[in-house]
Amino acid sequence: MPIEKGDIIRIAYTAKLEDGTVIDTTDEKIAKEFGIYSEDYRYGDVYVIVGERNVVEGFEEDLIGKEVGYKGTVKVPPEKAFGEYDPEKKEVISIARLKEKPRPGDRVKVGDRVGVVERVIGRRAIVDFNHPLAGKSIIFEYEIKEKVEDVAKKIEAIFMIYTGMEVKAKVEGKKAIVEVPRNFHFIPYAPLNKVSALARIFKYLDIEEVEIVERHKKAEVPSFEEVKKEEKTEEKETEVKEKAETKEEKVEEGEKAEEELKAEIIPEEVKS
Repeated sequence: MPIEKGDIIRIAYTAKLEDGTVIDTTDEKIAKEFGIYSEDYRYGDVYVIVGERNVVEGFEEDLIGKEVGYKGTVKVPPEKAFGEYDPEKKEVISIARLKEKPRPGDRVKVGDRVGVVERVIGRRAIVDFNHPLAGKSIIFEYEIKEKVEDVAKKIEAIFMIYTGMEVKAKVEGKKAIVEVPRNFHFIPYAPLNKVSALARIFKYLDIEEVEIVERHKKAEVPSFEEVKKEEKTEEKETEVKEKAETKEEKVEEGEKAEEELKAEIIPEEVKS
């Protein structure tokens, strides 16, 4: 049957700019080939609830009406991808509002907005709050691998979409029991993401109650001493990293100051 809004499907895709630059992919091999691989990213097929904008609008629209097994390409214009570029979204921000000293190219958060530092002038920075891909058409090459039909599998897919974590679900009548990983509640934003997942479960499935289960086995629970030791190790690694970064910044600042001093001392006519 054709894909419709509300369907949960599994897809694979690669996104490119018009010049062929690969900007995103579910394929680890392609990510490594084009230099965009990240150890923090989970590669492999992804689940999408059609109609929930889990992918950009133009890509989602192209999924509707297709069949499982479909392979194709769609070119999504800026207005249905990441928006048109708006020069009014550039602002001059005092660096005192930023957590760290900014550099051109840094992504920074100002209030609830995220932007890219374009230039730093004294104690101020020009920040571009446009999406990095604003104004660009995106080409998606994709394949529809599966339409999820089993209710328990749909619940697992929904949790994967909104929390990025694998869970085990079973359904008893109109009640779902979801077993989450032991570290689930220690993951940043897990409670908020859980709420997003639950909202979609109640919206799209005939489920009246969801029970969240976190299982621990005696042999798997670390001792208090082991947890403290692990925390100290992480703190030490962080401290070493911060010292290294500070040292690197001082060296760069020293080199920059030296170059500026030379520029002041040596007249242009002498340089040439």
